Formats: sequence, structure tokens, C-alpha cells
Amino acid sequence: MAPSLIVLTALLLMMAPSDLPAHAPAPQAPRDTVALRVATFNVEDVRTDDLRNPAHPRLRRIAARIQRLRPDVLLINEIAYDQPGAPGYRAGDPEGRNGQRFAETFLAVSQGPGLAPIRYRAFMAPSNTGIPSGFDLDHDGRVVTAFPKPPPAGPDGAPGPQTDEGRAYGNDCRGFGTFPGQYAMAVLVRDGLDLLADEVRTFRTLPWSRMPGALRPRDPATGEPWYADDVWAVFPLSSKSHWDVPVRLPNGRVLHVLASHPTPPAFDGPEGRNKRRNHDEIRFWADYLDGADYLVDDAGTPGGLPEDAAFVILGDLNADPDEGAAIDDPIGTFLLAHPRIRGDFTPQATPDGLAAFPDLDPDDTARWGLRVDYVLPSTNLAIAGGGIARPEDPDDTAESDHFPVWLDLLVPKR
Repeated sequence: MAPSLIVLTALLLMMAPSDLPAHAPAPQAPRDTVALRVATFNVEDVRTDDLRNPAHPRLRRIAARIQRLRPDVLLINEIAYDQPGAPGYRAGDPEGRNGQRFAETFLAVSQGPGLAPIRYRAFMAPSNTGIPSGFDLDHDGRVVTAFPKPPPAGPDGAPGPQTDEGRAYGNDCRGFGTFPGQYAMAVLVRDGLDLLADEVRTFRTLPWSRMPGALRPRDPATGEPWYADDVWAVFPLSSKSHWDVPVRLPNGRVLHVLASHPTPPAFDGPEGRNKRRNHDEIRFWADYLDGADYLVDDAGTPGGLPEDAAFVILGDLNADPDEGAAIDDPIGTFLLAHPRIRGDFTPQATPDGLAAFPDLDPDDTARWGLRVDYVLPSTNLAIAGGGIARPEDPDDTAESDHFPVWLDLLVPKR
């Protein structure tokens, strides 16, 4: 590392998150080092019909928050994957356009005074959410393969509520969703960075049973496996998908965006099928970094991430290292303590964000009081700052039940 980079990095690492306001640009970096703002934001159940309405009030608020934050790389959780048969999809349209639709309709247009547009290229791929499995996964005595029409959004743009029929359908899907593609995700990369879409790896279909030592759920009343052998052989590990999205930076370095959204460790029974899946979905990233033998992506390519790769793990991982319902602390065990991950920096809310939400811990990323959203870079990157972008007025109409989380990273050429 050049002496000038050592000095700059030392100074930046001494900054508290509050010294780097969310609307500020990422800090300047020495020659051949790229300063990059990376963020994750669970936008809470954005649907195709919402994205077709440029005046949609909640999506305009979401876009305004992103325009204040101005990330270079952004993972959006809970944006529907538009596909044939799903609500809002129009016959003949290409599928998987909702990420780009959000970028072009909302982010490329100013959402208020002083908010400059941002142009992004989006990556989306199919999600397991809302895709029928053909099995009775929740053991309610029926196999549900047809979804009911979702209730409409509220007048403020809030997503329509779940129904009993919708939950019955979702509980028998490969990943919970009350319609196909619900709760999917998109990676957005700003203009000037090169999203290497042809080199993306996805792990949507990897069977859970392939993971050595997988926490296979069991019926506590009988001791028998919750998923019979024929189900267990094909049931996927990922409730949405796991993605490795490479992005080439202006200095030539490739940053691997490792994106996922594990199922919540809740909404199950004493068998703990969701808690166990959450644990193993988080464990997947440690195995990917370690090059575990069982890993085969959806294209049939084996292996994990090269040892010298620069990466950042992004997403709503639905687990808190200090509290909540996750079992055996998968965040602390597999990620924060991993030798390739910088787990020593915890983003926190700014002083205004702390004052606006006094009942939340400084590191809580969700309005319901847990740290569940993460930006975790590799140890070969420097952290210049970061934070949680909470609204400064808690009475503002909520755009989501999560807050954006961001880090400013320094990525050297090598």
C-alpha cells in the first residue's frame, strides 16, 4: 500500500459514521484507488404494478432516500421479479425488468428539490419466492399451487396485506411469497462502473441437502425429518437466491457483490424449519469464501470465490448477532468472525437518527428493533465510514420497515 493511502486510510477510519452524512459523496481516494459507496435497502414488497406508476407515492419516497444517499452499488431487497403469470406482468414483455424499471422511472428522475437523478444499470434473476414446490411443505394436509389475487396497495402506496389464502400458497412454495416473484431482489450499479452480467453466478437451485451438516428440520413429535427424502433431495437452500455479481471498477479491480435475503427465522412451528434454513443460508457465504466442495451454481460450475477476490456481502440477512430468534448466532459465527470479512465496523444511526427513534438501538436497521441488514466487505478493502440512514422525523410516512445501510469503501487497484 502506498504511503499516501496508508495516511488517508488511517484518517478515514478514525471518523465516526456521524462525521460522514448520508447525503455526502464518498470520500476522495488516491490514484488507482476507487472510493465507493455501497448500500443495501429492503424496500418492503415493491410490486410490478407499483413500478408502472411514476407518481407512486411510496416509491417516490424510496427513490428520494436513495438520491440523498447516492450509493454507487445498491442491493434492493423485496422488489418483485416480473415474470409470466405474475401480477402486473404484460404478455410479451421481457421478464426481470423491475430493477431497471425502478432505476429509470424513479431514480433517473429528481424526486425533490436538491435531489439529483442517478443512472443505474440493474441486474435481476429469478427468485424462489412464490414458486410452487408441489409439496405440502407446512404439513397442513394440502398442496397449494394456485395463488389468490393479491389485495391492492393502500392510498399511501403501502403494500396490500397478506391473506390466509396467500399465506397458505406461500408456505408451500420454494421460498415464501404470496405470488410468483414476490420479495425478490435487484443489484443496481451506477453509470461509470461495469456490471459484468455475463459472469454473474447464481445459486437458486442448489439443494439444501447438498450442504454437509445441514440443519435438516425434524418433527419434534415423531423425530422424523420434516421434509421427506424426496422433498429434501430437491428443496433449495436459498429462499430467494444467492448471487455473486462482479462489478469492474475504473481502476480495473473487480468487486464481487455477494447478495442474498435469507428467510426470517420465524413463521414456522416447533420444527424450526425457517430458523434452520436462515442459519444455513447465512452459512452459505462462509462456505463460498472457503471454497467448499459441495458448491455448484445454477450453470453447473463448481467452486467458491478466489482467495484474492475483493467482495462485499450485502442484504437483509434476517438475523441479529445480539438478539432475536436466529439460532446459534449465524451472523457472528460465520460472517463477523470470518478471516476474510471485516466484521469490526458496525454501522450506526446518525445523532439525528438516534433522536428520531429513541427506542431503537444505535445499530438497529429495522423499525421493529433488530440489526438485520448488512454491508460486510472483505479484509483487503478499507472502510472510510458508514451508517444507517434513518429518517430524521419519525412521523414521516414510512417508505419501508427497514432503513438503508451503507459503507464508504476504498478499493485499491490490487
